[in-house]
Amino acid sequence: MPLSKPAKVESLLFVSGSEGITIEEMLQVTGFSLKELKRTLDRLTEKYKMDNNCSFQLIHANERYKLVTKNAFSAVIKKYLNLSNEVKLTGAVLETLAIIAYNQPITRVKIDEIRGVRSSSTIQKLMLLGLIKEDGKLEAPGSPILYSTSEKFLDYFGLEDLAELPKIDEDEKEDINDSEDLMNLFKKTTEK
Repeated sequence: MPLSKPAKVESLLFVSGSEGITIEEMLQVTGFSLKELKRTLDRLTEKYKMDNNCSFQLIHANERYKLVTKNAFSAVIKKYLNLSNEVKLTGAVLETLAIIAYNQPITRVKIDEIRGVRSSSTIQKLMLLGLIKEDGKLEAPGSPILYSTSEKFLDYFGLEDLAELPKIDEDEKEDINDSEDLMNLFKKTTEK
């Protein structure tokens, strides 16, 4: 069964997460013409706008397209976020958080590199929980977003500042090449 153009674009918007995706990236992946892609993006924008059963909207900012939640759902999201103190962090979320904590500010691409898997959804969850924040953009092609831990991160883990995270000396730092090593170090603090 052939995939529809809107479904292809929607899947790319979904996996690009909070970072979003550029027209150039979508053109490269889909093979659409610029005219086809713009028409598809316009259709998706209208579809989301007109569908009261859909919580998404498509936005275009800083050369990137993103799926975001409609403002009408802010009360529901705030209610969920108020439960965040009761939410247990999964291994994937903790792993991503450890990588950010020890390497901040860091881009999603670098996080993906360390983890060996895409991190868009875990970054999105951490953003929703308020444990990380956008911390500017890297001066590089595409201006990728930099992520850092937030004040809420410190509160959540009972830290006064980042200096309370277990220290990594320079010799150890070279040996810590993967996310599992970082997560184990991070757990020393979170298990207080």
